[in-house]
Amino acid sequence: MIQPTEQIRFCTSEDGTRIAYGVCGTGPPLVWVAHWMHHLEHDWDSPVWRSWLKLLSRRHTLIRYDQSGCGLSDRRRVEFSADKLSEDFLAVVDAAGLSRFDLFAMTACARVIVPFAVRHADRIGKLVLYGTSGRGPLAPGASAAEIEETETRLKAIELGWYSDTPAYGQFFAALHIPDASHEQAHSYNELLRLTTSPGNATSLLRTFLELDVRHFLPRITSDTLVLHTRRDSILPFSDGREVAALIPGARFVPLEGRNHILLSTDPAWQKLCQALEEFFPSLSESAVQTFDSLTARERDVVELVAQGMSNGDVAALLGVSEKTVRNSISIIFSKTGVVSRARLI
Repeated sequence: MIQPTEQIRFCTSEDGTRIAYGVCGTGPPLVWVAHWMHHLEHDWDSPVWRSWLKLLSRRHTLIRYDQSGCGLSDRRRVEFSADKLSEDFLAVVDAAGLSRFDLFAMTACARVIVPFAVRHADRIGKLVLYGTSGRGPLAPGASAAEIEETETRLKAIELGWYSDTPAYGQFFAALHIPDASHEQAHSYNELLRLTTSPGNATSLLRTFLELDVRHFLPRITSDTLVLHTRRDSILPFSDGREVAALIPGARFVPLEGRNHILLSTDPAWQKLCQALEEFFPSLSESAVQTFDSLTARERDVVELVAQGMSNGDVAALLGVSEKTVRNSISIIFSKTGVVSRARLI
């Protein structure tokens, strides 16, 4: 069931692929690039993802999306490449009207987003990287042991996708959330089958696993928080530590546990919540700070918009063109972190 407060929308990537994205919550915009294995239509019912959604939408307007080939996005004849996945991300943030936003990127998916954070630093406010690494185990320079282990896992996932054999059904959940309850593990495995096909899954995973973005990390200028579980069942703790060390000024928060995807029942969940609370300023503080940053003319525009005036009315009253008013409103949106006129008011 779709959460009543979330709006599901569609946009089109550069090659024509339809990408589904969701918008929920109130406050400054936060784009969440979640683990690829989720589904906009079913996440609110998931004991794995429900708590994440509540947490991230508590003080933000949360924008998230289904990767190409997954969920409600187009699944057939989809190309899987780093450039293509980056184009999908850009299509979503542009369709949502986001000129500047905070960004939360998880796991291997974060490797696709890191180059964007460097090339479009002016659009990124605060950056959170959770449970990721700078290099995938199939990237150039990978050892023979890394390649063999990774290829074995990919084959097991493909073979066991629709299998009724319990061992296959438990494999993916056992890898990602080894300390999950029976309900959490069962839900995770069921969501896997709803999300995409085995062919799409392995192609998408291979794209993530072949990336090496370590050379981008020292060029990140955003205020950055890096989170990683100490005994992560997928990516070693040392990977998260390396990411934090390569990003200038990044804050690193270790989380106790083995689960690659932290669960609300994990002891470290409260530490995660606290780290995010401290990293993101309160909405009231943010609103005061951003309103103070507006110029006198921009404040005039806000006052007139709040009175219900159209762009044409504002332009006539201020003696400027409608294009100037549109540009002013875009700048105001960027400074205040809102995504619509209603939210601005």
